[in-house]
Amino acid sequence: MNIQQNETGATRGSSIPEGSEYAGVIYLSWQRSGDGLYQDKVARLREQWRTVAEQEMPSVLRDVALKVEWCWQNDDLFLRAWLQGMERLWWESLLEQTAHASVCKLEPLMSAEYGGTSQLNIGVAVLEYRGAQGDGGSIWYEAAKRAILHGQQEGDMKRHARRRALRSIMSEKAIYPVYQPIVSLAEGADIFGYEALTRLHDNSVFRGPMELFRFAGEEGAVYSLDRIARERAIDGCLKLAPNQKLFINVMAQIMEDPSFSPGRTLSFLERQHLQPNQVVFEITERSSIEDYPAVKKALQHYRNQGYQIAIDDVGAGYSSLQSIVELRPDYLKVDRSIIHHIHQDDVKAHILHTLQEVGAKLGVPLIAEGIEQEEELAALARMGIPYAQGYHLGRPGPFPA
Repeated sequence: MNIQQNETGATRGSSIPEGSEYAGVIYLSWQRSGDGLYQDKVARLREQWRTVAEQEMPSVLRDVALKVEWCWQNDDLFLRAWLQGMERLWWESLLEQTAHASVCKLEPLMSAEYGGTSQLNIGVAVLEYRGAQGDGGSIWYEAAKRAILHGQQEGDMKRHARRRALRSIMSEKAIYPVYQPIVSLAEGADIFGYEALTRLHDNSVFRGPMELFRFAGEEGAVYSLDRIARERAIDGCLKLAPNQKLFINVMAQIMEDPSFSPGRTLSFLERQHLQPNQVVFEITERSSIEDYPAVKKALQHYRNQGYQIAIDDVGAGYSSLQSIVELRPDYLKVDRSIIHHIHQDDVKAHILHTLQEVGAKLGVPLIAEGIEQEEELAALARMGIPYAQGYHLGRPGPFPA
């Protein structure tokens, strides 16, 4: 690869500025995954990538006050900087922070258009070059080569940054709960309960709680993170009425873990003067359950203490029906994919009616999720759905005073 080529006007093989101690390179490459892209889409992707990078990167660089030379090589962007005045590790840290800020800025903009067909690879290299004279082409080439290798090590740098962020979140318990009301559709429309949802104080590394929990699962830390989220949810539930329920999300794979040992939740409840019969553990159905006996054993422990169980995302796929049969929940939460525009879709209404019949045979009430329109709410009320949740009824927020 002829890394010397510079398409944006920086001097090729430029002399090293006097007093320079290090050569630093940030490498950014938007990689397409899969072979099924049409050539016109590939061309649009390349054009979009350059446009987004050239529009957004100046603001990233201004934030760190880093002076760089730009170099495009095909679709790869290299940012070169001659550095002096600090230790090498300090410069490496600064370039890593800059590279990570670039990802946070650029990746959402690209993903919004191209989804999962591509990803941003990043790499950083800082080479010592104290007192050297003359042409800097060779040191620039070596630094760029090392940055490429760094960026191609299966996202090693991004994973390192995420590990560091995960450790910080867990040590500082840097997550907080918000609560979305669940409303009874019977006369009076009373608040039946609240679902506790986890939020991040800082979304620069993880773009949301699902991404955070997914990564924690990859790192073997999801159980500890779940315990923190559960504690936060209960501590923030300041004045739950005796006849109201608190719904807390629990990932099924946590209960499948042989090291899972339920029991801590009770101590959290005692601090807030709450009772187990006010808590509903909501089993999320975003991935299939592999070990039903382990999950059933853990749930039976909770039931013996007075807790109730709900299955989330019913109707969204995966193994909802098997979960209903195996786990025998106390509530079924119907996924918003079925509720959305149900007043205009006879097939969705038929599916919901079938779930109603299943719930009636098991003595399990339904909770409709994702209600955003008055027409949807009216249709659910006509069908006799007992409970509902969604933006139309109340957005997630602090626990109401």
